[in-house]
Amino acid sequence: MRPFTPCSSRIDGAIVARALYTLLYYLALPLILLRIWWRGRRAPAYRQRISERLGCAPTLATKGRPIWVHAVSVGETVAIAPLIERLLARYPQHPILVTTMTPTGAERVQALFGTRVQHRYCPWDLPDAWWRFHRRVNPALCIIVETELWPNMLAACAARNVPVVLANARLSARSARGYARIARLVRPMLGRLTLVAAQSRTDGERFIELGLAREQLHVTGSIKFDLCPDPDQIEAGRQLRVQLGETRPVLIGASTHEGEDELLLRCWQQLALKWPGLVLMLVPRHPERFAAVRTLAQGYSDAVSSRSQADPVSTDTEIYIGDTMGELMLMYAAADVAFVGGSFSGTGGHNPLEPAALGKPVVVGPDTFNFAEITRALSDAGGLRQVQDESGLVRILAELIGSASARQRAGEAGRRYLLASQGALERLEQLVAQQLLSADSD
Repeated sequence: MRPFTPCSSRIDGAIVARALYTLLYYLALPLILLRIWWRGRRAPAYRQRISERLGCAPTLATKGRPIWVHAVSVGETVAIAPLIERLLARYPQHPILVTTMTPTGAERVQALFGTRVQHRYCPWDLPDAWWRFHRRVNPALCIIVETELWPNMLAACAARNVPVVLANARLSARSARGYARIARLVRPMLGRLTLVAAQSRTDGERFIELGLAREQLHVTGSIKFDLCPDPDQIEAGRQLRVQLGETRPVLIGASTHEGEDELLLRCWQQLALKWPGLVLMLVPRHPERFAAVRTLAQGYSDAVSSRSQADPVSTDTEIYIGDTMGELMLMYAAADVAFVGGSFSGTGGHNPLEPAALGKPVVVGPDTFNFAEITRALSDAGGLRQVQDESGLVRILAELIGSASARQRAGEAGRRYLLASQGALERLEQLVAQQLLSADSD
């Protein structure tokens, strides 16, 4: 009989935990497939390419071991895009494979890179799916964006000696508490990471508290600061503003979730009593909500235009629906004041740096745990205002809409903060280069 030791107990506990997790995942697979079918009723792309989610990815069309970048959806894809551009230029011998979990992420990859990279849906976290994926893909390096960690995914990489870089890593207090409840899964999972490039010291310390070795941690800052807005989108935004009327105030509700569109429409009704020319732009986060938001807006105004329908836009337009993908910066460029969604929906908010990069004053609600430190710092710098409820939102929006000087001060403060915080992309690229050099020399 093998003698009992605390170390072997921990190892056995980790093995049992992952085995139980895997068993539960297999048992849940019928429900996962049912959910995919259900979501496919409104977004048919979810029903396509199911075989890739089981690891049956088509063999890559190019030679060489690929650099594999995993970005769960749109936000992560946009964030990592500048690094991918650098990798394309620096390592032509390595094809780039990007995996996402969502069709909207797939669409963003296509829009940003076309045929320069290859896209696959990320397999579900099942051992046999990962076995098939690695046999077909054989990656040289895996770069995971932010916090998309899966136990079997990392175990499969470790079994094949594929280095794994967790890039632009963030970990909210809420997520850390959740991971702590499943420590027997999380601790060995973190041990299989080659390095973690954390957005902040606070994020890094949370990873260490969960079991990451300190030597694996590098605090590089957030690559989301290294924004370079597309000049074509900025120009298109200016042209849209001319169509709407250059002297009319324009408020954008960006990346909105269910409930936030109604909130903004009610605020717009109140604010329009004082500023009758006020334009509200609504840009829903998820494309399956586009039609519903348009219908909702038509209940508030007869002058609703939709970008996807190429509706006429004029100085009579009161509500403009930005129901296309990949044009959020264009919408920001056409606005005076930006409300960033996900912050009144309990989902933790979305990136407030995008409007700040264009010199727009930013307003958010109370739920910003996905960008807690950035929100706090941008607020301290004077570029962002955070509100707790609907009345506070109306009050701050009225203050900004009514004062061009207040808008200018906030916009300039946000832009200064953004520029002073850049450099993470360069630091991350150097870390990736070191890992790739090591992988290529093996």
